Amino acid sequence: MKINVLFASCIVALTSFSAAAQQPQGSLNIMDTLALPVLPETPTFRNHNYVFKARLDSIQKMVPLSYNEHVQKYIDVYSGRKEMMGKMIGLSEYYFPVFEKALKFYNIPEEIKYLPVIESAMNAHAVSRVGATGLWQFMFATAKDYGLNMDNFVDERKDPIQASYAAAAYFKDAYQELGDWLLAIAAYNCGMGNVKRAIIKADSHDFWEIRPYLPLETRNYVPAFIAALYVMKCSGQHQIKAQASPFVKNTDTIHVNRFVSLPQLATALSIEEDALCSLNPSYKKKIVNGTELEPKRIVIPKVNMGQFAEIYEVLNNAELDVNQNVYLASNDDRRLKKKITAKPTAAVSYHKVTPGQTLNAIANKYNVEVQDLKVWNGLKSSSIVPGQKLKIHNPEPTKRKKSAIQG
Repeated sequence: MKINVLFASCIVALTSFSAAAQQPQGSLNIMDTLALPVLPETPTFRNHNYVFKARLDSIQKMVPLSYNEHVQKYIDVYSGRKEMMGKMIGLSEYYFPVFEKALKFYNIPEEIKYLPVIESAMNAHAVSRVGATGLWQFMFATAKDYGLNMDNFVDERKDPIQASYAAAAYFKDAYQELGDWLLAIAAYNCGMGNVKRAIIKADSHDFWEIRPYLPLETRNYVPAFIAALYVMKCSGQHQIKAQASPFVKNTDTIHVNRFVSLPQLATALSIEEDALCSLNPSYKKKIVNGTELEPKRIVIPKVNMGQFAEIYEVLNNAELDVNQNVYLASNDDRRLKKKITAKPTAAVSYHKVTPGQTLNAIANKYNVEVQDLKVWNGLKSSSIVPGQKLKIHNPEPTKRKKSAIQG
């Protein structure tokens, strides 16, 4: 029996995961690459290695892989980080096919798939000091511009598939506007505005000529990208051994039209909870908030016949005691949060339970979570009785946000 037959009531047909291409309304302006060491400028180049240049020439495709003192410095750095680069090669077995599919959809050079190596060390949960998030390190505003959704249940910047399509859409726009792949890569780091101003100052469209007019991190960002690509492609020549991928190789993708608990599903699949959550890193609460209008994707390991009954039960019949209202997230730029000088005192009020009220209804009324109500009131279950007084922290009954769900 096929999976799509057994799970017919909760699974919908596989559809394209691409984020809609939009005209850029802002710049990435990340300027905070997690894995990128900032090295001092080298005034003269006395260590020209023609072997490295020949190797770069041999692996060059659409993106120019220049060899110079700036690239050499980062080759020295990454070729010396053998354990880290071995880990990147292991992670690439899982992530690169995802990246390649998205890049191909927008006709973007395959080489761009190496950017997450220097952006996030291919960590879906990476968050920079200014709030850039995910494998591709999207800032909040740019993520919204490119169709990524952030709400109280999900952060699609952490979704390998959604974020890869959004990144590919950005590169399509950047290349159409700048006409050069190295400039597009630079723009991904500092924004198209900074690159355009550097072009005007240098009176050139050559990255290496406009480089002195770019922010320091961006000056290093492009050489680091070239070096990381080189070291991963030529790892054998630098005695770098690939580490085993932490992800299962064979997976299935399903869509669900109801709320599903990832821990419950992990139990049904007989795998560790962390292993399933690592395949689905965008779900903040370990809950997949699927609906009839907006089914949500779950990536699971290949299943065997003996697991079907338990999986079916979790996907179709298991009930979750959770507030299912969805609230759009606000800007999470950490530079803005620094302006807050004092933490407001938490307000506390009490709610008297009326006949017929449930804990879920009370949580909805005050825009809080059921689990929070349990913690605040020392409840071991969801059972409450009329007349019972419940403590409510930061009650907001009159400030409910508009409920919305976006895929």
